[in-house]
Amino acid sequence: MPQIPEKIHELTVGQLSARSGAAVSALHFYESKGLIRSRRTAGNQRRYCRDTLRR
Repeated sequence: MPQIPEKIHELTVGQLSARSGAAVSALHFYESKGLIRSRRTAGNQRRYCRDTLRR
């Protein structure tokens, strides 16, 4: 499992997928159902809080 430095508070969808073992498409589905949340960057990329890994 890839290590993520403690100072990084947000994860990309790829990082979240690698850490959780869930497919990117599954994470997008969970977000569409309101089970997890993300914020969008200026470039419209999703960023997930590290706490999302606990869900």
